Formats: sequence, C-alpha cells, structure tokens
Amino acid sequence: MLYLFSGLTRGSMYALIALGYTLVYGVLQLINFAHSEVFMSGAFASFIVVSAVVGEGQTPGWAVPLIFVLGLVTGGLTGACIAWGLERVAYRPLRRRGAPKLAFLISAIGMSFLLSALAGKLFNRFTNNQFPDYFNKDSVVFTVFGAQVRLIQLIIIVSALLMMLFLDRLVSGTKLGRSIRGVAEDAPTAALMGINIDKTISKTFVIGGALGGAAGFLFGTAFVFSNIMGFLPGVKAFAAAVLGGIGNIRGAMIGGLLLGIIEVLIPALPFIGTKWTDVVAFVVLVLVLVFRPTGILGEKLGRAA
Repeated sequence: MLYLFSGLTRGSMYALIALGYTLVYGVLQLINFAHSEVFMSGAFASFIVVSAVVGEGQTPGWAVPLIFVLGLVTGGLTGACIAWGLERVAYRPLRRRGAPKLAFLISAIGMSFLLSALAGKLFNRFTNNQFPDYFNKDSVVFTVFGAQVRLIQLIIIVSALLMMLFLDRLVSGTKLGRSIRGVAEDAPTAALMGINIDKTISKTFVIGGALGGAAGFLFGTAFVFSNIMGFLPGVKAFAAAVLGGIGNIRGAMIGGLLLGIIEVLIPALPFIGTKWTDVVAFVVLVLVLVFRPTGILGEKLGRAA
C-alpha cells in the first residue's frame, strides 16, 4: 500500500501534464514539447504569489486551504496564459502557412529553451527552490494496512483526480468538448459544421496549459523546483501519454497513474536500485512504441471522450 500511494502521488502529476500533451496532439497531431515549460511557469508563478501571501509569519490552520487553492489557481492561470501565447506565437503562424510538421517540432523545442532560459534570467537558476512551509506536509492523515498516508500525498492525489474528472466531464458533456472532439476527429468537416477551428485550438491549449500549470504548483509544493524542472517530468508525462494512447484523454490519465506506480515498484525489485527510477519512463516508452504504438486504449481523442 505504501508503494501504491507513492505511485499514485507521482502518477497524478504525470497524468495532469500528460493531458496537455494529449489534448494538443488530439487537435493538431503535434507534440508540444514546450509544454514542460508551461508546467515550470506554473510552479514559479504560484511560488511568487504564495510566498507573498504567507510571508515570514506563522500560517493559521484555517488559511492553509485558501492558500493552497490560491496556488492552484495561480499556477493554472499562468499555465493557461503561457500555453495560449505559445499557440498564438509559435504554432498558429506555421499552421496558417501550411508549414511541415518538422517546423512545428523545431518551433516547440525553440520555445522550450527560450522559456526555460527566460525563467532562469528573470528569477534564478537555483535548482532547489522551495515553497514556504505553510503547512506540515509530512503529517500522517491515516494509515492503510500499515502504510502511512501523508497529507501532501492525499492533497496531490485528490486535487489531481478532481481536475481530471472535471476535464473528462468538460470534454464529454459540453459544447466546448464537442467542438474539441469534432476538430480532433476531422477539422475540415468540423469547420463546415460551423466550429471555429482557431478558437477551439486556442481553448484546447488553454485547458492543457491550466492543468500543466496547476501540476507545477503541486510538484513545487511536494519537491523542489527550478527553471529546468520541466524536462524530466515532461518526458515522463509524454511517455505516460504514449503509454495510455496519445490523443486519448482517459488514456493519458491511466498512463500517468500507471507510470507513477511502475516507477515506484521497479526500483524496489531485487538488484534494481533507486538510481534506475528515471530510466523506467524511457524503457516503458520504448516498449510501448515497439509492441503497441497506439498505447493501452489506442483511440483518438474524438472517439474516446
């Protein structure tokens, strides 16, 4: 049970980031490699706001939930704004010119480096930034079969599951969701049906960016963060999206949670230490690409939601 909760904690954050990859891929068939920096921007923005609110004094218990929600909202809004800007600056001009896929890929990598370097220049290049201790993260909430579940684990898992549930309902039961599924299924036909393609794609970036930014806040609260923090979680989240079936929302959720659990379980096996933890995502990615390139669910965004 201890491994399960640890895996779900990691997997929840991977799933939130993976949703950004899979949403964009669903509507554009594009891997947005700058999404990892959207995740990073959410961590920095929420850190600035939370630090300003908490200050140096003791945080009263009643204020902790409000500060946490403030951090989530700040991270989400920042991620949404950055993702919206990326779509307008880095992708839409290329799309209108009918540029080849390689141009999108180069643009994504360029924006990724730019955002990471810009964050390092504006804030700092320390690799161990930490949020203020506005609550005791290590306090034990309850015990299941001898496994102690810490407060930070419970908060991350519950927050992520609520956001994933909200996204699932949004895509499957709203007009915006139908537009996203329509564009993902067949953009030219969706345009003939009266769907504004540009607006739908922008909103898709915004939704994915909001989830990524919120994940940045959760990650920063649980661990340390920096301007280069996005690379490794971003690659792992991409592997999770591929594992679940890139372009499939529920697949990204399942892939993220599975990858988190696998990551925790594999190093615990005999003769395999924690130093191999980061290798697991790459091994999973290669195995999935070799034996099941469509992932676990293997459906496109439009058909799956």
